[in-house]
Amino acid sequence: MAEQHHRTKLERRVIAAAEAALAREKYVTPLGIVTGLGWLSPRVVDAWRQGRVDELESSTAVPPDKLAAAMEFLGRWAESNGLRPSETSYVGATRNRRALRFTVGGDPETERAYRTHWISPGLSETRRERLTERQNKPPDLTAIMPLTEWSCTGCAGTGDFLVMDDAGALCLACADMDHLIFLPSGDAALTRRAKKASTLSAVVVRFHRSRKRYERQGILVEQPALETAEEQCLADEDVRERRRERDRERRANGDLEFQAELANAITRLFPRCPAERAEAIARHAGTRGSGRVGRSAAGRALDDDAVRLAVIASIRHDDTGYDELLMAGIPRDDARQRVRPDIDHVLESWERDP
Repeated sequence: MAEQHHRTKLERRVIAAAEAALAREKYVTPLGIVTGLGWLSPRVVDAWRQGRVDELESSTAVPPDKLAAAMEFLGRWAESNGLRPSETSYVGATRNRRALRFTVGGDPETERAYRTHWISPGLSETRRERLTERQNKPPDLTAIMPLTEWSCTGCAGTGDFLVMDDAGALCLACADMDHLIFLPSGDAALTRRAKKASTLSAVVVRFHRSRKRYERQGILVEQPALETAEEQCLADEDVRERRRERDRERRANGDLEFQAELANAITRLFPRCPAERAEAIARHAGTRGSGRVGRSAAGRALDDDAVRLAVIASIRHDDTGYDELLMAGIPRDDARQRVRPDIDHVLESWERDP
């Protein structure tokens, strides 16, 4: 009798949470019910979406059988009220876009139940399709601004940002994202335009200790995309000042003499590489403090292999579909293998004698 009373009370709580969510959002999700009941911290959900937590079940404040009962009550209520089920993809905001797991064991039926969103029957077909499309859209890639010292699982180095991967935390260089530059939050129009123009981008977050949550700090975007966005915002004096400040920083950080020597080394190895392209590669690879190949010991010595690596990195990002493959969740090694013929073609055309 006591068990029946407990289950009835739980069912009432689930239904109340579901009705509130339906009135607010026009749809109900199992994850929203679990967090709405206070069984799961939003902080844990954020970490899960960022790829830093393997599954959610073990982090909930109630045992699996109570979770299962809540899911049963939710499904029964949704069906009795004519809500329409829509299975939704949950992928991490990680470079490899791996599928997120809800339960410890990964039982397919239970996982499917958690992925099922229940949509209001009052929505038109067009609005349902638009909602389903939005819910299935992969989240933005996430880069974390760490608060403590850390080391990359790929190269044992470190940096101002890290990206989560199955192997662990990666620096931007090992994640093939070191060509991106940081645009701080503050100008919504500039951020929106830069993100739209950037083939590859990532949202930058940092954990706020007192608020116990991750908060957005800005985005990582491609340099040309930021410049395009700034051109579109030039009427704004604040943006013009931002560009002047960035130019000052670039001049301060740039070793112009070394970059000129690196550009000459590039044209020596690749005689048909356009001069302006060689200069652009040298500026990018030789930026002081960037950690790129041009700033390595071999790069400073203008070693042929290091110079060639700098050229290949530039071709990979600027002359192939590599960044689009990464954004689509293709693993880095597979993406590199796919674009290798395109890279070899450009290298061959640049290596021919004039």
